[in-house]
Amino acid sequence: MLKPVSAVNALVDALRQRVLSGEIEPGTPLPEQEIAAMYGVARPTVREAIAALVHEGLLRRERNRSAYVPDVTLADLDDLMLVRRPLEDLMARRLQGHRVEAAQAALERMALKADAPWSELVAEHMALHEALIEAVGSPRLVRLYNTLAAETRLGLVRLRDTYSDREQLVSEHQGLLDAIAEGDGRAAVAEHLSHSWGEA
Repeated sequence: MLKPVSAVNALVDALRQRVLSGEIEPGTPLPEQEIAAMYGVARPTVREAIAALVHEGLLRRERNRSAYVPDVTLADLDDLMLVRRPLEDLMARRLQGHRVEAAQAALERMALKADAPWSELVAEHMALHEALIEAVGSPRLVRLYNTLAAETRLGLVRLRDTYSDREQLVSEHQGLLDAIAEGDGRAAVAEHLSHSWGEA
């Protein structure tokens, strides 16, 4: 059976897509009254949707200020990679010689969505990396990695112009999955994380 989608969930999805596509630029205020008028919903609905996105880390809210998209700077990305590298190196060591079907499936969906909005590719990119982390079988590793998810997604928004050729994104991740399956994942992970953020 299909479950009905609430107005809150529908608004969360709509705003999330706009944030992850880069349509809503970092620092842009999202006044509740304007959002309510734009989408034809009540302000309590907007308040709930914004609270959900703040919880996800895609929006930030400060006292006496409208919610806004936080800016992930190059310094933030460097620090994010500093923390992600050892986690994904651990993943590559534990998974060497194995192919993770869920990660491969996410990659195949990414390939099929070459012309889709960037937000959809961001979702599949995250699904691929999260599938690799989950395949290790460590709940603590998953929890640690999930704390970086929001900043990673916001960082990926900066890469939408870097990957104007979407096939390059697919090709890089196929190379990563192949390297892990062939037992050379640690070097591939180090190169992938360094290259992917580049000078975004």
